[in-house]
Amino acid sequence: MTTLDAQLAARRLPTVERRAVLPAGFRAGALTAGIKASGRPDLMLIATDDGPVAAAAVFTPNAFAAAPVRRSRANLAATSGDPRGGFGWAQALISTSGCANAATGTAGDADQDEVGRLTASALAVAADHVLHFSTGIIGTRLPLDRVATGIKTLAPSLGRTDADLEAAAVALRTTDSVTKLATATADLPGPDGTPVTVTVSGIAKGVGMIHPTMATMLSVILTDAAVEPAVLWGLLRPAAARTWNQLSVDGDTSTNDTVVVLASGASRAAPVAAGSPAAETLGAALEAVARDLARQQAADGEGATILITAVVTGARDDAAARAVARAVVSSSLVKAAAHGKDPNWGRIAGAAGNARLAPATVLEAAGLDPDEAAARSGRAVALDPDRLRITIAGHLVFDGAQGGPIPFDRAAARAAMHAPELHIGLDLGQGSGRGEAFGCDLTETYVIENSEYTT
Repeated sequence: MTTLDAQLAARRLPTVERRAVLPAGFRAGALTAGIKASGRPDLMLIATDDGPVAAAAVFTPNAFAAAPVRRSRANLAATSGDPRGGFGWAQALISTSGCANAATGTAGDADQDEVGRLTASALAVAADHVLHFSTGIIGTRLPLDRVATGIKTLAPSLGRTDADLEAAAVALRTTDSVTKLATATADLPGPDGTPVTVTVSGIAKGVGMIHPTMATMLSVILTDAAVEPAVLWGLLRPAAARTWNQLSVDGDTSTNDTVVVLASGASRAAPVAAGSPAAETLGAALEAVARDLARQQAADGEGATILITAVVTGARDDAAARAVARAVVSSSLVKAAAHGKDPNWGRIAGAAGNARLAPATVLEAAGLDPDEAAARSGRAVALDPDRLRITIAGHLVFDGAQGGPIPFDRAAARAAMHAPELHIGLDLGQGSGRGEAFGCDLTETYVIENSEYTT
């Protein structure tokens, strides 16, 4: 069993299949509305079958948060009465791809409100029961005439098949080279205690402008489990903190990052109560799907040729372990070394030595007491070089207890680094804390693609 496999077993995450499975209680679909100049699918819609369903979300903290982010927050707050805007009720989610509708001022807000009104009218639902995604170039206005025509055409044609959900995933994409799908199942108690299998299925997009802070891309996860909005939010936040907040492609957090979870309750499972064994089971399924989608995003990072997974053990606690793992995969020097197949452990050690704990909101979401989260937020992680061990692609290259650098077969290590996934292991020798993070190499293709993105 590898270190990574052992970590998964310790967290009891279920197996994930990379395929679309549309849970009961939802309809989905997509089409080409003409938002993208490429002519690829660019309008996606998911709707519920039977009234409002529980919804929970995490959003970008970027000061230029896009109009759809602000509108979704406001709608969740309106339907729940909770001003934080993290959970509520929803009957639809709409995504426009090819235009971020970010940094567009009051006109952009009005455009997004019109998208919500058009969607609500086409589906005969309330406008504050519509959640919003958008992705694409910042500072451009939505072509409302094309979006309106697309919504009018798409709404009556939504389907209940797995292919309809996969079509929605395709329409989310911008610079993604592959469609990102993940599905897991979980057995929850039925009303009489008999196990009922529920489905948790997610789709995602995002391979650039990705860096930790609450979401770092667009994703929607659907489940037919029955769970109240506040309980669902309580399951989503720690899952995001351990997965999407541990994902970095290029060090930039987008203006549009959003993760939404919708729970239809269409299965025969009993409602999931906060803190119950059923909540733990459903939370593990949510995290498994989130983790797999995050890994798919890292592997498909713009210009990427290799997935980097950093696994940290022996930390004082999990928060410190996640901080070190995140620092390693976020390092441009580590990314460049990974691209060149250079087993340069000095870059890994340097990145680990710069690690700082996550923002208070993330620490709290991951389970820390609010006061402790506030006190530790942004603090440097205390490392002891004399206890640190580093492995690259299975080769021990540094052991502080043995004086530091370890003689190793560099040619063999370089050869091992040509695998599709590069494992970097760090044992801090300080405690039982564990964490992981996902990234990718930094390539010439990334620079070329982003130097010409708008032209």
